[in-house]
Amino acid sequence: MTTWRPADPPARAGSPAWVRRLVPVVVLLALMWVTETVDQVAPVSLDQFGIRPRDPGHLQGIVLSPFLHLGFSHLISNTVVLLVLGSLLALTTRHLWSVTVGVVLLSGLGVWVFGGPGTVHIGASGVVYGYAAFLAVYGFVARRLGQALVGVLVVLVYGSMIWGVLPVQQGVSWQAHLFGAVAGVLLAVRQGRLDRAAARR
Repeated sequence: MTTWRPADPPARAGSPAWVRRLVPVVVLLALMWVTETVDQVAPVSLDQFGIRPRDPGHLQGIVLSPFLHLGFSHLISNTVVLLVLGSLLALTTRHLWSVTVGVVLLSGLGVWVFGGPGTVHIGASGVVYGYAAFLAVYGFVARRLGQALVGVLVVLVYGSMIWGVLPVQQGVSWQAHLFGAVAGVLLAVRQGRLDRAAARR
């Protein structure tokens, strides 16, 4: 006997892979914007929860500081660069989360140890420097042409950021810039070597 049944609905195509890779970048930026919005309307300033060097009662600032900013103009300046560098990192490697966590912890710890006494450090610029340094170095260590070309592009476009690691501007956390860049280089060397060894196997 021949029977019939309704045809299955056509399978829905999922989001393109490149869109899924960008979602974490957008989520991170959204968290920063939500935090700053709350900070603007809350009766208590959230900026007090940034990094307070060598204060054991404020170690949480190491994790919280990238989400805190000194107003929307500060946040906007970081958002633009984070969006570009974070997108490049997400699209050209699979290491966005490990690099982000590593940079936040290593740079934050560096600021906590070496930051000026009586200061509070906030902002995502340490992450910006970490992303830039990672992208500039990773492709050469991993010996991957595409990523190496991305590194060259990052250096050409954002190379002037190097001056930010020097104590030349009052009120700017050059320590966050410096240790963010150092963290990015260290993570790029480590991950690049691991990926190069994996490719050989």
